[in-house]
Amino acid sequence: MATLEDLEDRLESREATIAVVGLGYVGLPLALRFANVGYSVVGFDSDPAKVEALLSGR
Repeated sequence: MATLEDLEDRLESREATIAVVGLGYVGLPLALRFANVGYSVVGFDSDPAKVEALLSGR
């Protein structure tokens, strides 16, 4: 089982994958910021139109 220290190490080394639930006006900029500083990011949103727009680069 992973410990808090393991998590801290993965965050400090940018080896952690960050999940952002909701890609609205708060979640999308948050996900972008994590990506810009070197994290691997996975975003989730329940709105198919929003997901399609993001996947197509809009």
